[in-house]
Amino acid sequence: MNRHVISRFLFLTAAALFMAASIHTASAIRPNIIYIMADDLGIGDVKCLGGDRCRIETPGFDRLAREGMKFTDAHAVASVCVPSRKAIMTGRYPWRFKGPRPSGPWGFLNPHLATDQFTLATLLGRAGYRTGYVGKWHLGTLMRTKDGKNQGPANVDYEAPLRIGPNDYGFDYSFILPGSLDMYPYVYARNGHWIGKVNRQRGWSAFNRVGPTEESFEDHKVLNDFSNEMESFISRNAGRAKKGDLFFLYFALTAPHTPTSPSKQFEGKSDIGVYGDFVMETDDCVARVLKALDQHGLADNTLVIATSDHGAASYAGPIRKATAGQIHEMEKIGHWPSGIYRGYKFSIYEGGTRVPFVARWPGVTKAGATCNRLIGLNDLMATFAEITDQALADDQAPDSISFLPLLKNSNTVGRRKTFVFESTRAFGVREGKWKLAICPAHGCKGHLGNGLSDVEIWRNAMNAFGGRATRADLRRAPFVQLFDLSRDPGETKNLAAKHPERVEAMIRILETQSANGRSTPGPKLKNDNDGAKPQRSAPRFVLKE
Repeated sequence: MNRHVISRFLFLTAAALFMAASIHTASAIRPNIIYIMADDLGIGDVKCLGGDRCRIETPGFDRLAREGMKFTDAHAVASVCVPSRKAIMTGRYPWRFKGPRPSGPWGFLNPHLATDQFTLATLLGRAGYRTGYVGKWHLGTLMRTKDGKNQGPANVDYEAPLRIGPNDYGFDYSFILPGSLDMYPYVYARNGHWIGKVNRQRGWSAFNRVGPTEESFEDHKVLNDFSNEMESFISRNAGRAKKGDLFFLYFALTAPHTPTSPSKQFEGKSDIGVYGDFVMETDDCVARVLKALDQHGLADNTLVIATSDHGAASYAGPIRKATAGQIHEMEKIGHWPSGIYRGYKFSIYEGGTRVPFVARWPGVTKAGATCNRLIGLNDLMATFAEITDQALADDQAPDSISFLPLLKNSNTVGRRKTFVFESTRAFGVREGKWKLAICPAHGCKGHLGNGLSDVEIWRNAMNAFGGRATRADLRRAPFVQLFDLSRDPGETKNLAAKHPERVEAMIRILETQSANGRSTPGPKLKNDNDGAKPQRSAPRFVLKE
């Protein structure tokens, strides 16, 4: 080999090593983080996860999945809004917290978290991030009132700033609606200050909850208002972000939660009616995030995650008015908001908690990858901590487990082995392929389209059992349900009677994690409500005692 060939070989080798080192360094650089959370969006409402059971075009989610990674076994800890959001914000199961006393109705909800609570914003602020929250809050605020009494529809002083809002939980900037789009008051607050004049009483389609409304507020404009705020936040922080002064944005949408209120731009855009139109507009919010990042040259160093707080509502569909079970009208024409899964919002079944989840982090996540490992939305805290090299104290995020290794390699072994979740009236446990639902059916009232009423369900179980039961009897079939999700993702075969030892082992997981005050390794902690146990009792008529 002559000197010229040797020199060229050494040069190419050095160049290759430099490029490899550069790629490694790039993937190790901390990213900006944008977390997008839809409201009541089912796993089957997103084309890249719903497949041929989805009749709605979702180019935003689909682009994110095409350029990043989709997770097929991602879950909310609850099939209803507030507890799900508490777990996301804190990395702690919601049943460990005390509820606020007193509390107001709907958007007048009092704070569900103490202001010294460690949150996602606290974590990332500590890591040097500029933090923002745009969208639906629904974790409670403390409003100033004219009479000094607890906040409600008739006594809030909208001229005075909030006493407690998102900025008191670590967010540098916030633009929020206090509750859902059908939960008054219908008025925005920016950094704790109400915007506009609240001088009207209005309600919207769906449940038509009439309450205090800002004079120019319109339900069909909210998603665009939120997206404009999102774009402004990115624009304001883009220059500093390019210099390493990073940002975190929690972008919480109000859709497709009722009222089903697409803007005029999206009205009639889908081929399944107003629900499809609203999902398309929800998806467009995701697309606008990606477009804003492209415009500011931030796409390559931003982790974007898009998901939902729980499954689709059974009372939403082609009719604007909330109507029990109308989701089935969409299923009849080939659109299944829960995909291949059983159940909806409020229920214990997979359709209630399994959510769409896609993530893109250029240089880290492999484009077009699919991850089938179990993760929970409560795992965001530990994941962001690992990404930003922040140590969590023993009492911080005690139910959060990082899935960063999965973002790097979708086929690696996941760290999460068990998972506790809840419906509105029951709890459940996952361990590997096994799922235990500690209830005889869907675990919710049923009056909004999930199935039979609570009373009917328990009477049927009692009849199948052969009479009234002891509390010990409630730990076995037919009062509990065990499913093998690897063979039966639709939860059609209850295996509890066949595997009583598996049922008992999974109940013990729940009891142990409750008693320990945590589900991760570490010293025992106390639940805020003094030993609360995540179990719901059967109706009195079922019990012998």
